[in-house]
Amino acid sequence: MSFPPLDTALPAGVDAREHAKLLSQVHEAALNGRPAPASLRPVIEDSWTRMRRFGIDPDSGPPPRMALPDELHRTRTASPIAEVLPLIRRSLVSVADEAEHIMLVTDAAGQILWRDGSHRVRTVGDRVGLIEGAYWNEGNTGTNAIGTALVVGRPVQVYSAEHFVRNLHALTCACAPIHDPRDGRLLGAIDVTGPVSTIHPSTLALVNTVAQLAEAHLQSIHHEHLERLRTVAAPMLARMAGPALVVDEAGWTAAAVHMDPVRRVLLPTQRENGAAWLPALGECTLEPLPGGWLVRPRSEESAAPTTVTLELSRAASPAVTVAGPSGEWTHRLTPRHAELLLILAVHREGRTAAQLSEDVFGAAGNVVTVRAELSRLRRHLGGIVESRPYRFSEEVQVRVGWPSERVDLLPGSLAPGVRALRLADPGCPGFVATGGGVAT
Repeated sequence: MSFPPLDTALPAGVDAREHAKLLSQVHEAALNGRPAPASLRPVIEDSWTRMRRFGIDPDSGPPPRMALPDELHRTRTASPIAEVLPLIRRSLVSVADEAEHIMLVTDAAGQILWRDGSHRVRTVGDRVGLIEGAYWNEGNTGTNAIGTALVVGRPVQVYSAEHFVRNLHALTCACAPIHDPRDGRLLGAIDVTGPVSTIHPSTLALVNTVAQLAEAHLQSIHHEHLERLRTVAAPMLARMAGPALVVDEAGWTAAAVHMDPVRRVLLPTQRENGAAWLPALGECTLEPLPGGWLVRPRSEESAAPTTVTLELSRAASPAVTVAGPSGEWTHRLTPRHAELLLILAVHREGRTAAQLSEDVFGAAGNVVTVRAELSRLRRHLGGIVESRPYRFSEEVQVRVGWPSERVDLLPGSLAPGVRALRLADPGCPGFVATGGGVAT
């Protein structure tokens, strides 16, 4: 398992008070156009760039948007995080109380769904709007750990004057996103917030560990669902004369007969009875089941896909859509897979593993990692991605859905190849793809 990097605000061995003073000087210099005494962390610098574009006033940031009580109740009830809330509370509430922090759990839009912890800090939170039903995404409240972590898709700590809005400078917060283990969908985040005097370098690691525990528990719940589906499907599969498998709504395999089981198939976006081309299996017949689908591969030659669309306009949810004569399907991408497919879309002539290592990691020494990630991608995408060199098949048309602003291109990515695309000449449509073949 790969773990996301931790964006810790307090460098090792640095005095917290002195660091807060330095950040305050950096904040003043940046807002007044003067040379700053130190550089911001890239994650904060990128966020401040977004704040200027959003028009957030650092002196009087807007009060957070509030959900109505009925809306808050509906969002809580529908959130998969509700199933792991007891685990989160057991892991963090007592720690937050003792450290004079509050624990916050949000949805993917940054709406605070649940709040627990120190009574004194809850009173501080009341004054700045850290309350249940408030939206703490960047567009509502400026740079903060919740909003910024949701944008970049990884754990982030924001300390004192790293907050763009001045009335948040008295706080430090650490936040880690929670993703749905079935499909990688962003579900929300866990945050711990307290006064700047209580910052501790291990806080972010603790929050990130609890988020990973929550995801692991959600995965165990998913495994239980697959086991129930397997039990229900067993009598039907026993009567099948040909290859067949039963999958859940996310495409994970519960059972298979007369074929080597695949771990997961990518189902079409529009699911109904009939034929569909699936990357791992080719042309198949789909039949709905309670809680899943019966998939039966066809023996005849399948109609290959013709168009691949890499959708990057929504920062928090990159996805790839494959379409052809048998319909289309969409797959949410991990941040690393989004980086790799973007680089391959730009370089239609192909890239070697060493070149992709430079593009993604800034050095040629991660060839083994690149090959492993592309092996996973190719299992998902069938024959769409070829090797030696790695490239999209010449038989498919590749389109990229770019964000409206270049700075929003995979904002959580630190890959040199992606950061170079953010700086590409804006007068060049589609960031000018070398090798041709990329449509905007």
